[in-house]
Amino acid sequence: MTKTDFIQHLPKILAVIVLVGGGIVIWSCIGRKKEAMAKGIVHPEWTQNAVIYEVNVRQYTPEGTFNAFEQHLPRLKAMGVNILWLMPVNPIGIKNRKGTLGSYYSVKDFLGINPEFGTKDDFRALVKKAHELGMHVIIDWVANHTSWDNNLITEHPDWYTHDSTGKIVSPVPDWTDVADLNYDKKELREYMTNALIYWVKEADIDGFRCDVAGMIPVSFWNEAVPKIKAVKPVFMLAEWETPDMHDTAFDMTYSWDVYHLMNDIAQGKKTADMLDSLWIKESAKYPADAYRMRFTTNHDENSWNGTETERMGDAAKTFAVLCYTIPGMPLIYSGQESAFNRRLKFFDKDIIDWGNFPLAGFYTTLNNLKKENPALSNGSTGGIMIKVDSDNDKNVYSFIRKKDNNIVFVILNLSKTEQKATLKENNLAGDYKSLFENKDIHFDGSLTVNLKPWEYRVYVNN
Repeated sequence: MTKTDFIQHLPKILAVIVLVGGGIVIWSCIGRKKEAMAKGIVHPEWTQNAVIYEVNVRQYTPEGTFNAFEQHLPRLKAMGVNILWLMPVNPIGIKNRKGTLGSYYSVKDFLGINPEFGTKDDFRALVKKAHELGMHVIIDWVANHTSWDNNLITEHPDWYTHDSTGKIVSPVPDWTDVADLNYDKKELREYMTNALIYWVKEADIDGFRCDVAGMIPVSFWNEAVPKIKAVKPVFMLAEWETPDMHDTAFDMTYSWDVYHLMNDIAQGKKTADMLDSLWIKESAKYPADAYRMRFTTNHDENSWNGTETERMGDAAKTFAVLCYTIPGMPLIYSGQESAFNRRLKFFDKDIIDWGNFPLAGFYTTLNNLKKENPALSNGSTGGIMIKVDSDNDKNVYSFIRKKDNNIVFVILNLSKTEQKATLKENNLAGDYKSLFENKDIHFDGSLTVNLKPWEYRVYVNN
């Protein structure tokens, strides 16, 4: 659930720009506070060059079950997916339900499995099969609220938020199918922590994507996550984007600012050069090793705000390339590899039409580059991002990622018209191979390019 209106006040921080070899380093190891960096998050080793894939189990297959989805695992493995994020797997409430099947995020039983998807044994088998293929599984966790028929509402009504008349309330007026939990209650914190640990032990999952994580006191996460990690070194993704999420609890947060700016550029409302100030701002705010999730869509955006094609048109693939090559971990949502262009119903059955997976090769190419090139590793292990000087920076955006002797050189036409630009960067001299065309190219530090609308080029040094 996207609720940027709830984002907390951010600390005041200084942006820093460093000049390197004629280019501008717009992303490097600049943390918001040394003490925050010192705390740090020890990321699981398998996340270093990972790509995350969001699984909408209900809409993935006609059956909508774990067993049916399991048949897709070899395909996703071959595509280069590392982390599978399953939308909530718990039973869905019936009371005040929206639609015929209800929202995944209206949880009736935190320790149960949605019978529409199968059984606990089916879920365990899915996780086991993913592990056998070298993939990891995290599940969506809804700690902020419950369905109105969750047993907790009768057994522990004091764990909920009440209005002045004593009535239990929803966390947001529009979320009428759920009741808000009150984390002032110590017993609730203990229950929720034990429930999280339960699934790590019960199904050997590898972490959690935590729904509207910032609507819950960060102190809860800071208390709970170390206890979970004492069982297993899990990966934690917060659906939030305040820097304090990274101090103790979360490996990765959402990057809504980047997402919204990409939409605005695609729609001609803003220009490519506005990315620079965003990178500088983000680099200054977040700890050096904080992972940021990059995406062009997800379940909320697809259902409520439009498909990639609706929002970005022909620019969708270009911005996918950007998401893969800037610092951060890219997300693929169910159906993107099939160029699926329809808003999926959120509360009802609405099966994805997979066709012949026309974009599977596109994502496989990007996934392999992410996996194999150290310059694109996640967090502080990845390469610095150096802006390439351009005489047309409002339309043509170019940068390199550099780690030791590894260089990834990116050129993007972020406009709907043909563009010409002269690029200059001393760090670029050398021999390269184009990622998508597999051609050998030599650069001497200067290059003039003519680009088609929304054209993207990625080069890797030999």
